[in-house]
Amino acid sequence: MTGRSGSSRKGKATGFAAFLEADWERWLIEYPEFATTVGYPGQNDRWRDDSPEGIGRRRRHLATTRKELLGLDPASVPADQRVSFGMYRDLVEDAEAGLKFGHDPFPFCGTSPVNLWMPLNQLEGIHINASDTIDLQPRERRSDFVDLVARLRSLPIAVDQTVALLKAGRARGYTPARIAVRGVPDEITHLIPADAMESALLKPFGEFPASVGDSDRRRLLVEARAAYRDGIVPAFERLREYFRTEYLPACREAIGVAALPNGAESYRFLVRWTTTTDLTPQQIHEVGLAEVRRIRAEIESLMAKTGFTGSFEEFKKFLRTEPRFYWSRAEDLLDGYRALAKRVDPTLGRLFGRLPRLPYGVLPVPRFREETSPAAYYVPGSPKTGRAGTFYASTYQVGVRPRWEMEALTLHEAVPGHHLQIALAQELESTPGFRRETGPTAFTEGWGLYAESLGEELGFYQDAYSRIGQLTFDMWRSIRLVVDTGMHALGWTRARAIDLFREHTGMSDVGIEVEVDRYIVWPSQALGYKIGQLKIRELRTLAEKSLGDRFDVRAFHDLVLGEGAVPLRDLEKRVRSWIAAQKAA
Repeated sequence: MTGRSGSSRKGKATGFAAFLEADWERWLIEYPEFATTVGYPGQNDRWRDDSPEGIGRRRRHLATTRKELLGLDPASVPADQRVSFGMYRDLVEDAEAGLKFGHDPFPFCGTSPVNLWMPLNQLEGIHINASDTIDLQPRERRSDFVDLVARLRSLPIAVDQTVALLKAGRARGYTPARIAVRGVPDEITHLIPADAMESALLKPFGEFPASVGDSDRRRLLVEARAAYRDGIVPAFERLREYFRTEYLPACREAIGVAALPNGAESYRFLVRWTTTTDLTPQQIHEVGLAEVRRIRAEIESLMAKTGFTGSFEEFKKFLRTEPRFYWSRAEDLLDGYRALAKRVDPTLGRLFGRLPRLPYGVLPVPRFREETSPAAYYVPGSPKTGRAGTFYASTYQVGVRPRWEMEALTLHEAVPGHHLQIALAQELESTPGFRRETGPTAFTEGWGLYAESLGEELGFYQDAYSRIGQLTFDMWRSIRLVVDTGMHALGWTRARAIDLFREHTGMSDVGIEVEVDRYIVWPSQALGYKIGQLKIRELRTLAEKSLGDRFDVRAFHDLVLGEGAVPLRDLEKRVRSWIAAQKAA
């Protein structure tokens, strides 16, 4: 496929498979940034159209997709495609249901649905989308840099569309909580430094490959600088000034999404969407409280084994202030993560029969977003373009990044967590594209958290403090269940959420506030981690008890990951069927 029509792929599939293939390509063409992320060609010179006409076109396409999908006879769908049929139907119907809450029509929204009435916060928006997308673009040939220049030239249109969306959402009564988005103007400022070559947006133009000749390099660099100076900087300055002087003062004081029009209903919708379960906010709140109690007891038991004789409060202070737990230089922190990754890689064969071919690397969080970034995150690679996956680690205020959290973070973000799971899914060539490149948060993040718990089986957490770090991370995700539902459904304040973290974890105040503000602007997203982890662990326990000595952990993990990320209900069916087949055999 080299253009935008998709015509070169006609005839490769029939029936439901053909419908999926064609519809997936139409969505990729509507969302060029996402197309760049997954390596779909021909879209690297433009941005998503967020004009009223563009949004209307996507809404119509969603309605057409749903009509065509419901028009298919389920009995005509081959048995091996019925999981895909059910997943696609649910995704499309959920996307249509989300329109009333301002969600973008895209059914494959990944981490959290984009709300077009509140399109900008410290974690998402055109400033982050632009830098991330440009960082992921191919840069091997002259034509790749021609696409980059075209994208840079058209970026001001996308920025101005964001301003228009902010104004329209504000008129509807939709604004984010002011406390959580207070750092956005600074993020924008960091993105547009006076020296164009210091901007993340022009990073590719400082790294030309040998395939681009000197004269082309000079011309392309001049064009990129001009696009930055004449269009991008003024556009982002307009966005920053509007956000700082008009939008931020008008943002809501209340932190809970329930304060928005239809807020309580939208939160219940998001909880179902994120967890792929029918659990209510209150039920999830209670699960979280039970997990907090369980993990607290484990941490206190380990604390006693370290020989520490003070109180739990004193122990938390010790974890936050003991110099031997912290690096003094950002380079040492990054080197530490890279060394850990190299230690994990050779151990994976103990627990997995299939391993991905795509490599991954460890990089620092980009400077312009480091102040509001979480401690670490993963950006998928692309087998189609040869781009490696990336584990981003925050080096901001390196003195508050404890060594005892590093093993758990590496296992979660890299292997056997996100990189292993996502890269394996990308290799499932017989699986529809939407399942190779996307998946429910409860599965993807649930797997990441479950992966942290595999540390001891892989030879990690030998040090008591690293084990405490893993339990601290498990506690962190359990507290998420409590504070997310607390703030968005039960009337909790931000201070109460912060206090719960302080009471039960050794996390720094910087880390706690970044996390709580994340839950404020991404209602329900944080619920998927623990709910998914608990389900995967429950299914493993069921398989171990049912199969006894015949249980093979490598076969179990290959089964869980063998169809990509699926809703938890489908995963349970898959595992139960496998257990029955193993017992019958």
